[in-house]
Amino acid sequence: MKLILFNKPFNVMCQFSAHPDRPTLADYLHIPNIYPAGRLDADSEGLILLTDDGKLQNRISHPDHKQAKTYLVQVEGIPDKETLERLRNPLDLGDFVTQACTVMHVQTPEWLWERTPPIRHRNNIPTSWLCIILSEGKNRQVRRMTAAVGLPTLRLVRTAIGGFSLETHPLLPGEWQEVNV
Repeated sequence: MKLILFNKPFNVMCQFSAHPDRPTLADYLHIPNIYPAGRLDADSEGLILLTDDGKLQNRISHPDHKQAKTYLVQVEGIPDKETLERLRNPLDLGDFVTQACTVMHVQTPEWLWERTPPIRHRNNIPTSWLCIILSEGKNRQVRRMTAAVGLPTLRLVRTAIGGFSLETHPLLPGEWQEVNV
């Protein structure tokens, strides 16, 4: 049984099949018979777990198992206490209501790499970083949550899934590491 930690770069599709315009996992991982346990959008970066074991893939990705996922989110604007509380509590996004989650205003982590290409920069609009820990993971959920409270996401980096973290397994974008389960 293999478990691979991969730091997915920005603009890479979370699939092995060819894409007409963008690189895919196949451009970085040349390991037969592995599959992602969960996904990240092309415009998101960070930790993806891949495995060759279907039961492990289900344990990692199925919502019933509630694997905590940690995201660093650079947003446009600076949140106040009320905005952070709104993000922490169930938030109605129209088609679903989020579960309560952990949200903290944080400083830019020293270990975080520069994104290529860099995010857009506006001199008159400050940015800040949030750490958001979810036990669910619906499509584009973090981006939709921050937009709903008036803090559009500029950069989204998943840093941890369950007990696996890019802080304890430092990988630069495009790098991977096999770990024991």
